[in-house]
Amino acid sequence: MIKKVLAGAAVVALAVTAAGCSATEPEEGPVTLTFEALAWQTTSIEANQAIVAEWNEQNPDVQVEYLQGDWGSIRDELTTAFEGGTGPDLFHYYDTGLQPFAERGNLLDLSDYLSDEFVASIGDQSWKNVSFRELDGVWGVPFLVEPILVFANATMLADAGIAVPTVDDPWTWDEYQEVARQLTTGDTYGSAMPLMNRADLIIGLGHSFDASYFSEDGTALEWGAAEAEVPLRVHSMLHDDQSMPLEVLGLGPEDVVPGFLSGRFATIFGGSYLRQQFEEGKPDGFEWIAVPTLVGVDQATPNGSQTISISAQTEHPEEAAAFLEFMLNGQNQARLAVGDWLAPTNIDAADAPDFQDAALGWDVTIASAANLEQARYQQVPGWDEWAERVGHAGFMAYFANEITLDQLVERFESEGNPVLERAAARR
Repeated sequence: MIKKVLAGAAVVALAVTAAGCSATEPEEGPVTLTFEALAWQTTSIEANQAIVAEWNEQNPDVQVEYLQGDWGSIRDELTTAFEGGTGPDLFHYYDTGLQPFAERGNLLDLSDYLSDEFVASIGDQSWKNVSFRELDGVWGVPFLVEPILVFANATMLADAGIAVPTVDDPWTWDEYQEVARQLTTGDTYGSAMPLMNRADLIIGLGHSFDASYFSEDGTALEWGAAEAEVPLRVHSMLHDDQSMPLEVLGLGPEDVVPGFLSGRFATIFGGSYLRQQFEEGKPDGFEWIAVPTLVGVDQATPNGSQTISISAQTEHPEEAAAFLEFMLNGQNQARLAVGDWLAPTNIDAADAPDFQDAALGWDVTIASAANLEQARYQQVPGWDEWAERVGHAGFMAYFANEITLDQLVERFESEGNPVLERAAARR
């Protein structure tokens, strides 16, 4: 998952407007580029700002102004800025969110601006995320990925005599459900999964069962036994063995962390970035472990990535591309990944010393990132609208036991298919 709503970083919309890429450069003096970043953790902000500062020191003729953006408002901000011709030269975003901007002509096609060496430094699976069906071009550079992991209370596992899963011997979904049942005792629930508005999480986890959820052309729901695997399992954990509390229907990704650190939840699902919160907030004596991606028919999960793109409005595309390659070279990707507690897309960056620290779950994070691949929903034109209008509410109603699985599928078909058809027709 890519985080959609984060608190903490102030939006500098006025700065973007004042220093946007449409401004006329003076005849004398350096070229000035604006770069809007969405870093939000202190370590990540520091890494971004340090890289920009290093570029500016090494390139006096091309200076980059760092702008601090916010994940919660960036989509609306960019929409307004592009319409007014005042967007930043470069901006930080996420892969599936780029498609509408690419379709509206807001993004520079990077196909002719990136060097062969730079392109080869990033795996092919990641490049698929920034190229969209029936829309030729490369619309951003993918640089950070977020494996969805299970995190477990190590002491509880040991006390229950449960062997710790490893990269070479991961848990299957069946084994995980049995572990969750064993760890559910007294005031402790064996599992917690943040389910508030998380259609992306359910559909993403379903990828390990080879579930597609959408037709190949992206215009209709596709539902069969594979698509039902994760919803049925989560529903069973909520209502049959009650190893997961119903309160998770109102919890987001960070909301499960306090319950985990207090011992109320023995295991939780979450992005790899949560490891920083464990380290900063854990009580004395608390030990956690990162559990590799659960096995369905395999360990595949969606390869969602954070990206940096160049605006089609920029007056300096070559200079912007040069900065982009510097910003996301192997060494700098490693710095950014460490700062965000995510995995880099650069093939060689994963070998950096920081990523060998098993105590902080880096070995599991990097190994799980190797199982990421593009999921079908990432190429569906109406995915965001489908999730917001139909997907989130539908899954939550099913998990709350308000509707049956058959009724959920019927709702997705009757209310969701028209959304997908309209989105496809707009292309």
